Amino acid sequence: MAANTIDARLLARMFLAGAKNLEAKKEWINELNVFPVPDGDTGTNMTMTIMSAVKEVSALENVTMKELSKAVSSGSLRGARGNSGVILSQLLRGFTKGIRDFDQVDAPILAAAMERAVETAYKAVMKPKEGTILTVARGMAEKASEIAEEEMELSEFMKQVLEHGNYVLAQTPEMLPVLKEAGVVDSGGQGLMAVLEGAYDAFMGKEISLDFEAAPVQKKTGIPAGEQEADIRFGYCTEFIILLNRAVTRTEELDFKSYLASVGDSIVVVADESVIKVHVHTNDPGLVLQRALTYGALSRIKIDNMREEHHEKVIRDAEKLAQQGSGDVKSEAAVAPERAEEPEKEVGFIAVSIGEGFAEIFRGLDVDCLIEGGQTMNPSTEDMLNAIARVNAKNIFIYPNNKNIILAANQAKDMTKDKNIIVIPTRTVPQGITAVINYAPEKSVEENAKVMEEMIQSVRTGQITYAVRDTHIEDREIHQGDIMAIGDHGILAVGTDVADVAKEAVDVMMEDGAELISIYYGEDFSEEEAEALAGEISEKYSDCDVEVNAGGQPIYYCIISVE
Repeated sequence: MAANTIDARLLARMFLAGAKNLEAKKEWINELNVFPVPDGDTGTNMTMTIMSAVKEVSALENVTMKELSKAVSSGSLRGARGNSGVILSQLLRGFTKGIRDFDQVDAPILAAAMERAVETAYKAVMKPKEGTILTVARGMAEKASEIAEEEMELSEFMKQVLEHGNYVLAQTPEMLPVLKEAGVVDSGGQGLMAVLEGAYDAFMGKEISLDFEAAPVQKKTGIPAGEQEADIRFGYCTEFIILLNRAVTRTEELDFKSYLASVGDSIVVVADESVIKVHVHTNDPGLVLQRALTYGALSRIKIDNMREEHHEKVIRDAEKLAQQGSGDVKSEAAVAPERAEEPEKEVGFIAVSIGEGFAEIFRGLDVDCLIEGGQTMNPSTEDMLNAIARVNAKNIFIYPNNKNIILAANQAKDMTKDKNIIVIPTRTVPQGITAVINYAPEKSVEENAKVMEEMIQSVRTGQITYAVRDTHIEDREIHQGDIMAIGDHGILAVGTDVADVAKEAVDVMMEDGAELISIYYGEDFSEEEAEALAGEISEKYSDCDVEVNAGGQPIYYCIISVE
């Protein structure tokens, strides 16, 4: 029978079990994202956040409540990715503050810790929105406080709290109309429930495998968890396009996906009437290609050996460590040069960017350090802290360039004590470029920050991508494979042709006084296609300058800004 109090060792196991349950359900949680874009990543962000804490907890040799609390809090704070991950880390931070001074915890202590968790998380979000993970957490904390003093087994207490959490989660579509329209509950709230339900199962004695895919349980070996060859389950990243002999049925498409799932993972299949675009990690690309040939001819085949790439990275990292050990520091700062050895200066700059074209633009604007990341991989708070350490400046401007990275940047700011960090809340890469361009050396840091924040408000951005599933949102019927333009506050246009959708997006974004239209083409949209698009837009809006730049970004055919 389950205990009526929880000691540090049991709580550690409960935490690991919660993380394991989240990891197992991360793809399902990703599917709950309202917008059907290929980077729906709530489950991934929350999983990577908690896995950072899993590494810390797994390395503990003396499991006390204080040490466990420190490991969970520190690990999740530094590993936090995306808004959902940052909020999860703040919930864990507040909760561990509420339990760290006890050898064992019971219902009243748990209830008080949950209240502290909610208080901490709400403080971290500038404009808390109801119908989210915060609402689910608050609902459970209120229920826990309500029943904490009642005479009942701890198992019953936890069961009632979880049941109420699921009830609140089910109500989130009534609080956020966009959830109701899309027919989903809040993905962050669902992720939180996955963690707590896994922890409850462990408390009840359920047998749970604690072998982690994303962060294996191990002692500290000098090689960061997640970077050992054994972690690479499928060795070949395989991408190609099938030029269909005929249109495939929905059943055939699902059969093909099922086959890919039987021989690999990380599967993306995007189909329309004439082509299927495929991405899969597998140990036998030949089997995948043979199956694909039954549907049509193959084009743009790309196969990368991920284990070989891993070996090369290990060698680079070893060389980097050797250089650091000898005092000859020449390591890279993401994709920008290392500048920490230069004399301290007044102002430095860090930008989040993805794609070599955008990287070149930021380098040309004298950004000190680029953090690779964005829509497909939100950088963690620790990535931000590492970048801050590499920039030898008293004042450092950070440009997150994605609305889902701003919280992580602010968390890094709060954790930095020896430098003045200024986070400019840029929500897109074009906003980041505009912000950097408007920096004036003769002005104070405060004046520059004010000007930058004002200038980014004048930048409207449309990002052209494809839908990964059918959905109904913002009064639009969207089908898998449709081309979509995602704007600053919702969907701008939907269609079947990239150029047509891009032009419609520009029409929506245009406003009186607009002077510049910038087109940044990605890796799946050629320069010729971008120039042709620019020509049509220029003809329609002759009073505006139209620029074409190589962005090199994945996922998004092109990113267009109007300012």
